[in-house]
Amino acid sequence: MFISRPIQRIKFAGALSLNLTGKLTPLRSIQSYSTTATLNLKPLNSRISECMRNGFIEEAQNLFDEMPQRNTVTYNAMVRGYFQNGFFREGVGLFNVMPERDIFSYNTMIAGLMEFGDINGAREIFEKMSFRDVVSWNSMISGYISNGLINEALGVFTGMVSKDVVSWNLLMVGLVGVGKVDLAEEFFNEMGTRDIASWTTMISGFASAGRIVEARGLFEDMPVRDVRAWNTMIAGYIENGCIQIAEVLFQKMPQCDLRSWNEMIDGLVRNQRIQDAIKLFAEMPQKCRRSWNSIVFGLIRTGLIREAHAFLEKSPFSDTVSWTNLMVGYFETGDVDTAVCIFELMPARDATAWNVIIFGLGENDHGEEGLKYFVKMKEEGPFPDEATFTSVLTICSDLPTLQLGRQIHAQVTKTGFNYFVAVSNAMVTLYARCGNTNPALLLFSSMTSRDVISWNSVICGLAHNGNGVEAIEMFEKMRSTDIKPNQITFIGVLSACSHAGLVDQGKYYFDFMKYDCCLEPTSEHYTCIVDLLGRFGLIDEAMSFLGEMEANGVEVPASVWGAVLGACRIHKNIQVGKIAGERILEMNPYDSGVYMILAEMYLSNGKRDDAERVWARMREKGVKKQPGCSWIEVNGSGHVFLSGDSSHPQFSRACGDVLGLLHRGMDNRNSTSNVASYQEIQVLIDECSELV
Repeated sequence: MFISRPIQRIKFAGALSLNLTGKLTPLRSIQSYSTTATLNLKPLNSRISECMRNGFIEEAQNLFDEMPQRNTVTYNAMVRGYFQNGFFREGVGLFNVMPERDIFSYNTMIAGLMEFGDINGAREIFEKMSFRDVVSWNSMISGYISNGLINEALGVFTGMVSKDVVSWNLLMVGLVGVGKVDLAEEFFNEMGTRDIASWTTMISGFASAGRIVEARGLFEDMPVRDVRAWNTMIAGYIENGCIQIAEVLFQKMPQCDLRSWNEMIDGLVRNQRIQDAIKLFAEMPQKCRRSWNSIVFGLIRTGLIREAHAFLEKSPFSDTVSWTNLMVGYFETGDVDTAVCIFELMPARDATAWNVIIFGLGENDHGEEGLKYFVKMKEEGPFPDEATFTSVLTICSDLPTLQLGRQIHAQVTKTGFNYFVAVSNAMVTLYARCGNTNPALLLFSSMTSRDVISWNSVICGLAHNGNGVEAIEMFEKMRSTDIKPNQITFIGVLSACSHAGLVDQGKYYFDFMKYDCCLEPTSEHYTCIVDLLGRFGLIDEAMSFLGEMEANGVEVPASVWGAVLGACRIHKNIQVGKIAGERILEMNPYDSGVYMILAEMYLSNGKRDDAERVWARMREKGVKKQPGCSWIEVNGSGHVFLSGDSSHPQFSRACGDVLGLLHRGMDNRNSTSNVASYQEIQVLIDECSELV
């Protein structure tokens, strides 16, 4: 039986217990062990390796279990296969029970542990090895680089007694990857022996640093060039905007492979030369779906979605990726119906296609439909992955529906996807938006790895729920880490200052964002700071911020003027309030809320004539007051109520319950005070009765 669900690669923060007391078998012992055995194990060992390479885990396990004899090579094949397919725990467990180990066993473990982020475990094995070969050292260098520890990789490289060309190449690749091209060049110049990969790595490094002339110089100096070197040089020119030179070089290539054609087609697409890309695709000796999908994606990215759709209908090269990209295009333009129709007509759907339909519906305010597709995916589609759970949790937080969110949380924990930072971030956001800050903080504190979105989720969540001081404290904790705040972080911080009434701190953080973090304020930041100043009557100072916005070339949006209008309403500043209201109505003449606020301000200041003029203007434009809306979740089902609407099937019962609560509340109030009069109670009863 084969594994039907996709293998999930999960990076573990903590190491499993390693048994390092096993005997290290010398290489000659392995040879004698395998030759003296009565059973020729080589075909079976090869079969296990083949099964593991193709992802047939259970078949490999069955072969291993049924073998009457096993040697060290057998165990090595199984351990390596487990790591290749993401079965970290199984690989470590089998390594621990190996009767004998050779140097390949330890090298395999170092590579596997490094791949899954268990750096300490890999280091422990390396340090306790009685004998190390160059592969052992190279595995440590490669592992440190893949985990972003370039300085540690440099340390291992420096400590090597004997280095091969792979050692040098690994280090140079790592240095180029973190932008240390000058240091990589120094090592390149120190190399005694270079291979094609050495030259190609430096060409790629120079190109990525914009030093395309030096890259071409190295390319010309190469004693031997293979197709990879040509492809790297072409990709460098494309990356640096020299598409014409890349075309000339492509024509000069002695031999092209599939990547050569793909690089050129991708380059032409990125430069919006779609017609040329189509012509080049037609010249390809062997057509490639990847190239075709690149062209289709180029059409979609330039807004030619209908044209891309027509292309796909006629093309024999269309596949799941093509149709999925087309769905993305339609969702981005808000054409939800067409996107859903494409999904329903797709002959085959992978996890990405399901994720796109769920995410796209959520992004286009069709979250309920997105959740239905999630249920459908679980019933008939592929196994949900981290992107699926992230999208579904985001929908739950947008609706919001806490009950379903909790169920998804349980599934996430059960399947182990809570190790993915994006999924944990979505769970923190869900609980915070639903007002459950304690579970949100608990989840945040339990995260083994955090990014800027993690911090933003908890800071904005605390601010959203009125916990301004706690949000500021969390931001100060963030500042003590290596993670840099972004613009969204400061929206949460400024909002927190507004909720907590921290005027001076709000102004400090605004300047800190602008001058220390070099982040340009957006309209959302100005809205927050204007709201903060306005709440405490500093309307003149708020208006000066608006002047600063205009001076910086930032258009003052309706949201900022809305904050000013709200402040004027609280502090009864009719003069500035009128200016703010008129500016909003210039941008949105059908905003009923602005008319109502202006009329209310005039009435509260005894200017009934001005209020009536606002109402007349409202009637003239045909603007109607938007009804109030509220919703409640009962037994996992959402119920929406609109002001003045009695169509809900449970309306009469709900109204009766509300009336009962009103009566009891009024009775209790009358028993302690005579403030509430009979007439006021009667008005409430009459209004509710009219609704029924």
